[in-house]
Amino acid sequence: MVVTGCHSPPFFFQETKIQLSIEQAFDFSNQVVLITGAATGIGFSTAQQFAERGATLVLVDRDEKIHEVTQALGTRHLSLVADVSNEETVVSSVTIAIEKFGRIDVLVNNAGIGPLSKSEETTSALWDATMAVNLKGSFLFAREVGKHMILRKRGRIINMASQAALVALDGHLAYCASKAGVLGMTRVMAQEWGPLGITVNAISPTVVDTELGARGSWAGEIGAAFKKKIPTGRFALPVEIAMSALYLASGAAAMVNGANIVVDGGYTAG
Repeated sequence: MVVTGCHSPPFFFQETKIQLSIEQAFDFSNQVVLITGAATGIGFSTAQQFAERGATLVLVDRDEKIHEVTQALGTRHLSLVADVSNEETVVSSVTIAIEKFGRIDVLVNNAGIGPLSKSEETTSALWDATMAVNLKGSFLFAREVGKHMILRKRGRIINMASQAALVALDGHLAYCASKAGVLGMTRVMAQEWGPLGITVNAISPTVVDTELGARGSWAGEIGAAFKKKIPTGRFALPVEIAMSALYLASGAAAMVNGANIVVDGGYTAG
């Protein structure tokens, strides 16, 4: 399926006086949405939310499972197996998506890893791997998709950061640094590309109930103790993060640019 010649989406406004219904603002039936790390967790939940609202999806993951996941959401979607830290693969993925659908309206940079280590025990290999996926991968996809959005003078980019970008977490040296880098990158892109019709924002979740988060490094007693530090007393659900991404991509967020939506139950408020 090739999507060309579609009317401009209703949420890239050129005027200040806008009347838009909730239904219009969250209608993605004419939108092509690329999501990285989409096979599981936050990425998968985000894909579900966009699909339910009519979006055409380009789902990227390094796991072959992404093909099965994509087919389950509908035959119109595209799945790609790719390493987000590999520049050649990223360029190829974006090219394939645009050749097939004609454009990318929304990019959700979700792919990430979270290996833990004390600062003095952190190896160069662990540091490099974390930066390569969490920061370089987001940069590469944003850069390549951004080039095409600039030509079309509209687009939405959403980068997945973390509460770890805002506060120190024990054993998270490389992870905290990588996510802080994502926030810095987000702000610069928002400033440079905002005048070109492109908004760039970030989401910073607390621990999320995923294989990587609550069921991974935050499982057991460590997780139970950390929940007590969160004012709401629990971890986030993947769908709660997905809904934040949906908002940032929607017509309701046309004036939100360079922001970091913190979904942490109040943990970083103290």
